Amino acid sequence: MFGYVTVNEDELKIRDYKRYRSFYCGLCRSLQRRFSILGQAILPYDMVFVDILLNGLYEEPLLEEDRFCVVHPAKKQHMMTNAITDYAADMGILLVYYKALDDAMDESSRRRVSPKASLFKKPAARVKAAWPRQAEAVEKYVLSLRECESAGTDDLDRVAGLTGTAMGELFVMREDMWSDFLRRMAFFLGKFVYLMDAYEDLEKDLKKGNYNPWKPYRSRKDYDAFAENTLTMMMAECAKEFEKLPIVQDIDILRNIIYSGVWNKYRELRARQERSAGEV
Repeated sequence: MFGYVTVNEDELKIRDYKRYRSFYCGLCRSLQRRFSILGQAILPYDMVFVDILLNGLYEEPLLEEDRFCVVHPAKKQHMMTNAITDYAADMGILLVYYKALDDAMDESSRRRVSPKASLFKKPAARVKAAWPRQAEAVEKYVLSLRECESAGTDDLDRVAGLTGTAMGELFVMREDMWSDFLRRMAFFLGKFVYLMDAYEDLEKDLKKGNYNPWKPYRSRKDYDAFAENTLTMMMAECAKEFEKLPIVQDIDILRNIIYSGVWNKYRELRARQERSAGEV
């Protein structure tokens, strides 16, 4: 479920893209510093967005530095970090750990030990101790999603809402006057991410016989339009809540992601589908 909440580079100014990369590299640095190279290997784009969003909202001072890294050993990279970056790194560890557990359940029995989950067990335990509300939300999400998938529910709103609720807790670093706005915004973004991920995986899931909430709708003549409208409604609600936040810092980067970047993979998928249809 990673990789949807990112920028559309073609529509971003050069200076804004450089700043986005500085947040990206800063989060990478935080993951490496807090969780060694193991953490550095995950780097979820979703949490880069959280880092930029919460920094835009709270405008806390950022430590800016140029450093070499494993990925770019020949040239120093500009990095921006602070406590919000560390929070985003922690939330990334939580997501990866519970996703690894969920993937293991998909592949075998609940008693199977996932190698990936084992690697992240100790880092995740540290994060759970520091952020119990967020950890509980993700844990409940994985269990509730498993129940929906086992029941084969075709209620798109219900199953996507589970992701939205969990995402809402991850976006709230501290309880304050902006918490409800952040939760509502993240709720709709989380629903979009879940539905987009399922939409992209539909053909693969049909072949393998895996659960996918879009399956019952695939036979509709207006399926593609229905799916696009559903996804559009999710992001429209997300954008509406986002615009209520008093953010000025990095607003162009954030709007680029919300209004365009999240659609990158959808555009790529539709282009592939149209090419395939034209070849028949």
